[in-house]
Amino acid sequence: MKRIGTIIISLVLVLGLTQCKKTEQPTADNTENTIAITLSVGGNNGNAKVDVDPSTGTVDFEGGDIIYVGSGGKYVGMLTHNGNHHFQGNISDPVEGEPLQFYFLGNVTPEETLGAGTTEECSVVISDQTQRLPVISCAPSNEDFSLTNTTYTAHLLNKCSLVKFSVSTPSAAPICVTGMYNKVTVDFVNNTVAYSQDGDGILMLPGGAGQDVEKWAIVLPQPALEEGEEGSVYSSANYTGIRPAMPEVLVNAYWQAGIALEVSTTPVGTLKGLFTINNTGTQVFFSQGNLQYIGSAGNGDDNNTGAYWKFAEHQWDYLGNNGQNSTTKTIDRDLFSWGTSGYDHGAYYYQPWTHGSYNNYYAYGSYTYNLHDQTGQADWGYNAILNGGNQENSGWKTLASGQWSYIFYSRAASTVNGTANARYAKAQVSGRYGILLFPDAYTHPDGVTQPGGINSTAATWNLNNYTIEDFALMEASGVVFLPAAGNIDGNVQGVGTYGYYWSSSTANSAANATGLHFYSSSTSNTSVSVSTISRGLGSSVRLVRNAQ
Repeated sequence: MKRIGTIIISLVLVLGLTQCKKTEQPTADNTENTIAITLSVGGNNGNAKVDVDPSTGTVDFEGGDIIYVGSGGKYVGMLTHNGNHHFQGNISDPVEGEPLQFYFLGNVTPEETLGAGTTEECSVVISDQTQRLPVISCAPSNEDFSLTNTTYTAHLLNKCSLVKFSVSTPSAAPICVTGMYNKVTVDFVNNTVAYSQDGDGILMLPGGAGQDVEKWAIVLPQPALEEGEEGSVYSSANYTGIRPAMPEVLVNAYWQAGIALEVSTTPVGTLKGLFTINNTGTQVFFSQGNLQYIGSAGNGDDNNTGAYWKFAEHQWDYLGNNGQNSTTKTIDRDLFSWGTSGYDHGAYYYQPWTHGSYNNYYAYGSYTYNLHDQTGQADWGYNAILNGGNQENSGWKTLASGQWSYIFYSRAASTVNGTANARYAKAQVSGRYGILLFPDAYTHPDGVTQPGGINSTAATWNLNNYTIEDFALMEASGVVFLPAAGNIDGNVQGVGTYGYYWSSSTANSAANATGLHFYSSSTSNTSVSVSTISRGLGSSVRLVRNAQ
């Protein structure tokens, strides 16, 4: 879907890890061909690797770190850091007259089962970087191995870059960047390290919401990347965006000035525009289309098991007179009586296929309750919505009546075609009538006819007529379109003539709840109004979710 800047990643390739000098002091174990080695590490100040110094790139080892040893084209054993400047361990059958090969693989367990004297290759995937930085380094010993030589030295050279991400996001979940090299393969035969992409090439950065939160990651050498597709950056199932183009990443890179990258992202299933809904400044994203119940996917049992909820693919989509005025469970529908979320919240009728008298639709069993009250299950947004993250109770909601009113009548919105605080205009998109909602910040796209009749209840549908192509440009700039999908009052009626959209608010009367309704034209202000709607009247649902 469309997206907006709520995750900003500022990528700084900072001294992508300079050389770390390690001094090895192996000692021979005279028991056959097994050698006990003690590796002395110089310069260790006791810090964990997650405390790597970005100004120097120095990496400090800590207790439990593991180094894998190769010799003669085979893996021959591993050494473990003892927490006191030393690595210790046994190696088997090292080849005399050749250097030992040392590989530090970020303490990520190899995918293969290693066997001393038999394993010729191993690989690690460094996707998960939420707990520690998986630094990759390796080097041969400066001296050839000999049973008579007990002292060895080497410089472990880093084969990766240290990268700082400055992330701004409302999601506390880890941030995943895709399309990256995230797999390291060690070839013990040729003593080489190769880099590749495992799966979607995910690098998962630590969680934490906020503005400009610093997150460090290890990035492997890789060629320059073109901009990714939708979903190439995401956080949990609810926030998604596009990974920007990235420059080539070199071994041990150092770009002191940094590279600023922005990732545009919104929750899954939302449109780009932000809309203020109250005088305290709360902003929301609208869903990509009206809510639909796909009853045809169900098996027709008591709960119509298998049916699901989704957003219409396009803003102008509606189902119309497809038989949804019947109580047949397996009919697809997008016009609902009030509170028919499918959860048993205490109303007599709560399933989306029900139609009946107003007094059957009391949220939580009383006409005084709003949809958001009690458990919140009377609100359609409580459902898992297939193309809206597909998670129950994930933040989708129906606007309250006062919030609908604020959007239409009180927002300090953009200036459009010379009209300050332009909030709405009647229009037709792809031949379908409805209401355009302009976001708080909006720039009308060049080459597209400027909208007229802004904030006018007396305007007609035909004043603004947009093709799919022109509207796509407006939508990319944040415009919302509410189609005139009609309603159900016994029969489906008024399709293409008027629109009825529920709010979550009761009218505090037995007969009515509240919602938005609009018509083609009128000399009175009832052409666009937020007022009472009979609870049993089948109306459209357009969900929103908070920007923070």
